[in-house]
Amino acid sequence: MAQSHRPVTLSDEALAKLRTVSTATLTSQLIKRGFHNTFLPGLYPLQPELRMVGYAFTLRYVPAREDLVDTLYDNTKNVQRLAVETVGKDDVLVIDARGDTRAATLGNILATRMKVRGAAGLVTDGALRDTPGFKTLDFPAYVKAAHATTSFEIHHPVEMNVPIGCAGVLIMPGDIMVGDGEGVVAIPAQVAEEVAHAAYEQERLEEFIQAKVAAGASILGVYPPDEQTLAEYEEWRRQRGLRSV
Repeated sequence: MAQSHRPVTLSDEALAKLRTVSTATLTSQLIKRGFHNTFLPGLYPLQPELRMVGYAFTLRYVPAREDLVDTLYDNTKNVQRLAVETVGKDDVLVIDARGDTRAATLGNILATRMKVRGAAGLVTDGALRDTPGFKTLDFPAYVKAAHATTSFEIHHPVEMNVPIGCAGVLIMPGDIMVGDGEGVVAIPAQVAEEVAHAAYEQERLEEFIQAKVAAGASILGVYPPDEQTLAEYEEWRRQRGLRSV
């Protein structure tokens, strides 16, 4: 069943390829298509060995103010809690915390709830609390900092599934979020399918080039590849039973 915040649904093949390609390769493919601000700078993975691929489910915080503080976290009204109970399978909760790390934006109990709901990960340009707990949870999380203080001291949640900025990058609901050990890239939904396939093919070519350079080849005519290198690459593909592109 289609999710209302997803303008596209990727093929299983595209999703599988996105789970293997690097964020570096994805940014290269996005630049080729005119998208120059897609990598979220300053965020790091709490578990670099985990991969993350999913659809952006956005949550926007504004600065807290004393008359709006929800110290009891009313689960029926608090937008943060509503988001946690709404995020679905293969979603990535992306939090706009304005880059403010003076308090956490979420903790590991809520992350555990999202994991049980089938979410694919969590991204915030603010802080997370309970980070030692996150590191034992099989759930990708990308964060700007750690902070032990609860969110309501600094942040007030106001909206979910609206356009947000996270780490200076526009995130639209349903954009494809991909994370690896280097960080997170946001792929605009309308180009995500083609980018997935192109990135996968780029990495097959770079695998071939890497092997040539490791064997002593000069980068001249190899990186980037000239016609001779491309012909050698096609033969390499043929020998491995890979489709020509």
